[in-house]
Amino acid sequence: MILDSNILIGVLAIICLALVADIFHLRWTLRKVFRDKNCGDMGSAIASANKDIKELGDFRIEMEKYLISLEKRMRRSTGAIETIRFNAFRGDGLGGNQSFATAFVSEEGDGAVISSLYTRERVSVFAKPVSKFESEIELTEEERRAISMAKAKLSPKA
Repeated sequence: MILDSNILIGVLAIICLALVADIFHLRWTLRKVFRDKNCGDMGSAIASANKDIKELGDFRIEMEKYLISLEKRMRRSTGAIETIRFNAFRGDGLGGNQSFATAFVSEEGDGAVISSLYTRERVSVFAKPVSKFESEIELTEEERRAISMAKAKLSPKA
């Protein structure tokens, strides 16, 4: 009977040593995984990961709002500029090709067209508002051409 109980105690001691060795191995592995002094505190590591995920979600929402507002501002800003040079007084040769029409338009077709008529005696400058690639003020052929060339530079949306 004593022999049987000694064998039983020995087997239990070996099992306990194996379990203790396994626990130390598990702690060492957790330290490597979490690289933290409190590597055994898995709950705090999970809570920290959840907090980081929530912060990333909040950041994503903020970035989406910012990008939407940026897209709206970009559509309103000047997206294309085109200049046409021409001789305003073709017959008498007074102006050369010094006259010009320059169109500044956004993707939505809003902007302005600025024209200059040049002669040796004077220079006249005109500005006309543009909305949806048209103007309420009558446009010259060169101004229309400048607007259509600027429109062609824009994305296919225009």
